[in-house]
Amino acid sequence: MILLATAVIGTCSSTVFLLLALRAVRKFQAQGSAERARRNAAVFPPVSVLKPLHGPEPRLKENLESFYRQDYPAYEILFAVDSNDDAALPVARALAARHPQIPTRVMVTGEPPWPNPPNWCFQQMSEAAQHPILVTSDSDVFVGRAYLKEVVSPLLNPEVGMVTCLYRGYNAGGFWSGMDAIGMSVEMAAGVLTANLMEGMKFGLGPTIAVRKDSLAAIGGYTALKDYFANDFMIGSLIDKAGYRVVLSGHVIDHVVAPMSFMQMWRRQVRWATSTRFSRPKGHFGSGMIYSIPYGALGLVAGALSGHIWLGVFLLAWSIANRLTEALVIGWSTLRDPACLRSPWKYLLRDALGFAIWAASYFTRNASWRSGNYTVVQGGKVVRTAILK
Repeated sequence: MILLATAVIGTCSSTVFLLLALRAVRKFQAQGSAERARRNAAVFPPVSVLKPLHGPEPRLKENLESFYRQDYPAYEILFAVDSNDDAALPVARALAARHPQIPTRVMVTGEPPWPNPPNWCFQQMSEAAQHPILVTSDSDVFVGRAYLKEVVSPLLNPEVGMVTCLYRGYNAGGFWSGMDAIGMSVEMAAGVLTANLMEGMKFGLGPTIAVRKDSLAAIGGYTALKDYFANDFMIGSLIDKAGYRVVLSGHVIDHVVAPMSFMQMWRRQVRWATSTRFSRPKGHFGSGMIYSIPYGALGLVAGALSGHIWLGVFLLAWSIANRLTEALVIGWSTLRDPACLRSPWKYLLRDALGFAIWAASYFTRNASWRSGNYTVVQGGKVVRTAILK
């Protein structure tokens, strides 16, 4: 009966989470409407777009070129790489030559001395940036023409210190990268929307973070983030604590997910989850109750073992309906991810996988990234333990 009770509790808690996420969609849509009204009357200042690059990636040219096609009055783009032989350099230079109307600089920043290499690039680029608003974005991001206007407009309010964006996963090919991508579009998005509903934004999302230089200076600049993997979470947390508002933009971007094996996907996801476990331990522990399929499956097994088979069947059916609703409403209706409309059943697998990743985060504090092995310590900081050859 303990197993059956656990299944019932888990099914109820995941249902409550779904209802909160659906309510959060309404708030997100209302905020988007208010943003559009303000944006239509705004006078936009020049901004600096900061993009770290590292090697060849799927759709790299298309991703970077989307930033050259912005409907925005004046901006510059800064690229940064670790070394002169980086394979992304020719792509960046070719695009700069193709779009001479957009001021572009390419920087070689050297081997990153910080655990988070992109954050080191951001620090170097921020010092060279000419404009008071910085829009940082990963190289695996594709954006629409209104992107800059939509992420910059809230920063025209001096009370707002940072803006971030939801993102939908774009699968560049492969089953396991598809699992990663649909998790972005549904699981990640639902969690962010619910956090925005319950307490407002107090963190950032790495694919896009826009800040003013004054709010960045108030937290000590990017140097304050140098020891964190989850620098996106920390920059939002620190800016919120400094007295500025953090805003979730209504603009949704594409986050391109490269083809990967199961183990590549697993290590990447567990690294993120482990970092979150140490960055916000209470919230991460509670997130174990938002999954649905594992509790529905447990209910079916426990119901069969205890003689309550029809209760078990109901719990499993309810959990399936729960996740299909979440995939369609969050992933398709809100983020417009076509994969969630074509194959919402894939999110059933992703939900079970997400629970396994959450559980695995409690059995390790080690992670690998680029050229190093690291240990995650209290507060989400990381310490390098070895250099990979």
